[in-house]
Amino acid sequence: MDYWELKIVKMVQRVCFKINLVLLLIASVACEQQQQGLPYYNTPDFTPLFLSDEEADEKITHILADFSLMNQHGKKVTQKNVEHKIHVADFFFTGCGSICPHMTNNLKKIQDAFEGDTNVVLLSYSVTPWKDDVTRLKQYAEEYNIGPQWHLLTGSKNVIYTLARQSYFAEEEFGYSRDSSDFLHTEHVLLIDSHKRIRGIYNGTLSFDMEQLKNDILALKEEEK
Repeated sequence: MDYWELKIVKMVQRVCFKINLVLLLIASVACEQQQQGLPYYNTPDFTPLFLSDEEADEKITHILADFSLMNQHGKKVTQKNVEHKIHVADFFFTGCGSICPHMTNNLKKIQDAFEGDTNVVLLSYSVTPWKDDVTRLKQYAEEYNIGPQWHLLTGSKNVIYTLARQSYFAEEEFGYSRDSSDFLHTEHVLLIDSHKRIRGIYNGTLSFDMEQLKNDILALKEEEK
């Protein structure tokens, strides 16, 4: 092996060594987070807080606010419908031709994975409730084969937008101070535990994130046993 061949081999070995170190670090962090359990999110900047149950009870002050809206069956849905249950929330509108159909199809995977599980609920809030009345939401539900544990919600625009931005932090910190005059459109999907605390944020357009959401729901169910 001549000088340059040896030089190239050593360079490749160094690069491989560095790549292995990075992969080991990533695996170590992921393992540590898995041991710590799911994080809590208490502020709009989504800083993750890894806490014990006792610490969470003391330090996590942010919970889902009360609300009252109508679903696709014309039935009232309030915060009482999700008390003591895990729920997944997103924000959509039936006239959306871009990300919303993709998000709905991805969330169907979550619906199917937990079909018949009454302790897991999906809430999809319409951001154009003045267009998405009960009739339109029912049509949309039939189009996408949406089942009984998934509520498509309409009602007061102010209630939905305030809930989205100040309870779910749906647009993260830049949306927290906006009011209902600013149109809401986000691909975020939120995971909420049975105590109405935020435990996860995901990109609803990505299949990988939906797989992670499914795994996190299973982890949360195990945590809350």
